[in-house]
Amino acid sequence: MPTLPWQYWALGGAILGAIIGSFVATLVLRWPAQRSVTTGRSACDACGRALRIGELIPLLSIVVQRGRCRTCGATIDPLHWQIEFACALAGCVALGVAPGFAGIAGALFGWTLIALIVLDMRHFWLPDKLTLALAVAGLAAGLAGLTPSLSDRVYGGLAGYFSLAVIAFTYRHLRGREGLGGGDPKLLGAIGLWLGWQALPLVVLGGSGAGLLWVFARALRGHAVSATDRLPLGALLGIAAFPVWIAVTSGYWGAA
Repeated sequence: MPTLPWQYWALGGAILGAIIGSFVATLVLRWPAQRSVTTGRSACDACGRALRIGELIPLLSIVVQRGRCRTCGATIDPLHWQIEFACALAGCVALGVAPGFAGIAGALFGWTLIALIVLDMRHFWLPDKLTLALAVAGLAAGLAGLTPSLSDRVYGGLAGYFSLAVIAFTYRHLRGREGLGGGDPKLLGAIGLWLGWQALPLVVLGGSGAGLLWVFARALRGHAVSATDRLPLGALLGIAAFPVWIAVTSGYWGAA
């Protein structure tokens, strides 16, 4: 049992999440452009000036600099602070709900999902390496004895992957074109390895609801909506998965 009050765990999760978020932002901006994520100093995208340590403090530096480069005045991509904030929130909630090792594992789940969500929303891309890392971490959490049980996680991984893989195969052969990206079944399988098979219907339902809101928001902005429009299904599933993890971990869902 943790000896510190949950508020301290939540605060620590928020601070750690903001730091991790800085790396996640770098990853989602550099990886699609085939730039190194782990080497090379951070620099202004406009003028190329290497950033000082004081300009790299998550969230705080963007406020102090008012969202602009100190040298050229160019606007800093807001994705930086948005991802840092999202990761800080995920860390805060995860460690607030489950102080200790379970919360750290949940925060890792949330941070990885955030990276996958942004990559899918911006590029319709769910990198196999990142999805595999999420799956392996889910298995490791089960081996460590975290809820749900290891067997439920394994069944969840199989059910998540094959349910979407069968749908994708059937659609492709009936319609003669791709209906699902190859990364979507893998991501739902990885999510199943975290949440267990019992929670998967709630994830799919939540993802479907998020998709309807996505389409509705696009229609309100004046975008024409058709049956052939692409939706980032993986991102929608990821958005639904973290709240379900909270429900499973806190005992509000039957998988707990």
